[in-house]
Amino acid sequence: MYSVPYGKESLRFSIPSGMRATVAVSKPVPPIEDERAAVAEALAHPLGMPPLRHAVREGNRACIVFTDVTRACPDHLLVPPLLAELQAGGVRDEDITLICGVGMHRPSTHEEKIAKLGADIVSCYRVIDNEPQNPAALADLGTTNRGVPVSVHRTVVESDIVIATGIVEPHQYAGYSGGRKTLAVGAAGEDLIAHTHGPAFVDHPGTRLGCIEGNPFHEAVTEAARLAGLRFILNVVLDDDKRLLRVTAGDPDEAFREQVAFARSVYEVAIPHKFDIAVGGVGFPKDSNLYQASRAPSYLFFAPTCVVRPGGYFIIPAPCREGVGSGVGEQRFYAAMRDAPDVACILEDARKNGYPPGQQRAFVIAKVLEKTNVIIVGSECPDAVADCKMIPAATMEEALRIAGKAIGFSSDVLIVPHALLTLPVVQE
Repeated sequence: MYSVPYGKESLRFSIPSGMRATVAVSKPVPPIEDERAAVAEALAHPLGMPPLRHAVREGNRACIVFTDVTRACPDHLLVPPLLAELQAGGVRDEDITLICGVGMHRPSTHEEKIAKLGADIVSCYRVIDNEPQNPAALADLGTTNRGVPVSVHRTVVESDIVIATGIVEPHQYAGYSGGRKTLAVGAAGEDLIAHTHGPAFVDHPGTRLGCIEGNPFHEAVTEAARLAGLRFILNVVLDDDKRLLRVTAGDPDEAFREQVAFARSVYEVAIPHKFDIAVGGVGFPKDSNLYQASRAPSYLFFAPTCVVRPGGYFIIPAPCREGVGSGVGEQRFYAAMRDAPDVACILEDARKNGYPPGQQRAFVIAKVLEKTNVIIVGSECPDAVADCKMIPAATMEEALRIAGKAIGFSSDVLIVPHALLTLPVVQE
């Protein structure tokens, strides 16, 4: 019997007789027992710079960009001690703004802000969402050296000290998330998000999971964050159960490099060969909608080497209780997938005409579907799954039966319980 996350619960299943299963999980690392003490220690000894309280003074305006509900970053653990550091340096509460880095996702609700930060912080501080489509809320910072337009929330630019939280984990475009990305995408304008998520970036061979060097996306967000004035990050690495493994603070370059080195030692796992079928677990909050849940097959496809053979199947359990997703980006993804006659047309149109932010997920999933098949299990929106040219299945048994009938019941099956936190690397 095997198990993968499904919402906030677990989904147990067995595989048909004749199929051979291999399980890929991140390397076990003992979690930090005293999380608050670990955060305090990181803030007391930041990498590459003095403690935050010594980098500010009375009268400074401060901005903290924190992750939105689609990220499992424990901001409730990170933001209060950041505020305490700012206060110790003389920054007044009324001079502090917290920005939820929603990027092109939907705005966060009041309840989600409380879940992220705590009720006391939400009631006592100015807490706002990024507004990527509101010109009045954005500041134009010109372009990067390679011509990427940089616009970010005006509050960021008008602050004397800019801080970002983040979770360092494998990311399809950035190689690893966290670092500068919380600001350079989460608090960015639509033009910056559009450019970095466009076909020229997504098609680039360096834009892959786990790849930092030679990655144009990583280079762009690094420079955009520098132009926006990012001075300090507080990032974490979590295990499959969202327990804290490492927390690092300090200079955005030095602290991020340290976290990536540690994250690689945890998340990158060798597998012996490609498989016929891969079962990828997503879990809450990513499996709340189809847009986010579709990251699982694309992560396994865009690993350093795709983990399934051409014509193989990805099986992804995801309840998708929010349907496709209600944000601008999610709806653009859905329209592009639904309205195109086939995946070849999605790819051709994107490469010829480009696409707006959010629709890049249609381009990415079309690249996955061009070579493989995707089954979404247990979705509450099976019609939308079918509209998006994926296969809905009510149960794991049905999904494995569909795949088995197509490619044989003697198939090799790779089971990745946490597909967004495990990077399988084919060794053959």
